[in-house]
Amino acid sequence: MPRLVEIHATLVDRLQEAKDQGWLGEVAAIETTMAAAAQKLETMRDLAAPSNAALLGMPDIRTSTGRSSPD
Repeated sequence: MPRLVEIHATLVDRLQEAKDQGWLGEVAAIETTMAAAAQKLETMRDLAAPSNAALLGMPDIRTSTGRSSPD
């Protein structure tokens, strides 16, 4: 994730340079790349966020059906 943040920051600089030089095709390509990087960063942050889900475990159906395993 840190590398993607760095790439996104570099793209901001490249975008400004492309705008200053009037490179319209480059501007469009960089904007598309920036949007994809931002979306990927958002996904990575969502996956890294702590979950509020409670782990309940698997129920032991043998006790509820009257079965038990031979020991």
